[in-house]
Amino acid sequence: MARTAAQVRRLAVGVPLAELDARVSVCGACPRLVRWREDVAVIKRASYAAEPYWGRPIAGWGSETPAVLVVGLAPAAHGANRTGRVFTGDRSGDWLFASLHRVGLATRATSVHAADGLELIDTRMVAAVRCAPPQNKPTTAERDTCAPWIEAELALLEPHLRVVVALGSIGWDAALRSFRSLGWTLPRPRPRFGHGAEAQLIGPDRSITLLGSYHPSQQNTFTGRLTEPMLDAVLSRAAALR
Repeated sequence: MARTAAQVRRLAVGVPLAELDARVSVCGACPRLVRWREDVAVIKRASYAAEPYWGRPIAGWGSETPAVLVVGLAPAAHGANRTGRVFTGDRSGDWLFASLHRVGLATRATSVHAADGLELIDTRMVAAVRCAPPQNKPTTAERDTCAPWIEAELALLEPHLRVVVALGSIGWDAALRSFRSLGWTLPRPRPRFGHGAEAQLIGPDRSITLLGSYHPSQQNTFTGRLTEPMLDAVLSRAAALR
């Protein structure tokens, strides 16, 4: 189990994807996040009082050889922190999976729990930070401590990827930092996040397209900043590029 940033970096390297997922799921390197995720799992939300909570870090989920990678911020306290599967069981996930289904990247339009039968098609999902943070705001130190997990996962997935969809500016920045850490070349000037933004990440023998989308948070969907057609447009582009 990783209990320090140095241990995270050491344990994230040189293992297959299934072992990486297992190591992520027992990480304890960020004390504030450990306390929060576990407290939430004990106190629970009233509407989920009868349900068991996962209360641990959230590994990536989906295809092991994806053409499309979706990068989000962090698990929701009563979403993935409850269900144990990224983007599952919260309003953001409801929007995201419905859109993925509409564009042909998911077998079902709803995601309720980790054993609901939903499958992703040529697609995988990861979070930049693997533990639910208070107020959905990890600190810079927590983000940096967690970074080796997504970097290691990208190193394993990169041979298959054709497109990365970044949800929100934090997902965008995490994708850029991670590919740079793997030795990929980023455009200059550094690509700026925006809904529908596109950038080409240049590897040794090919490129990967990075797409930006507003995060399907309630703050964005309730205010109309992100609409279903807007999200569908980005994910349709990803599906076409795969």
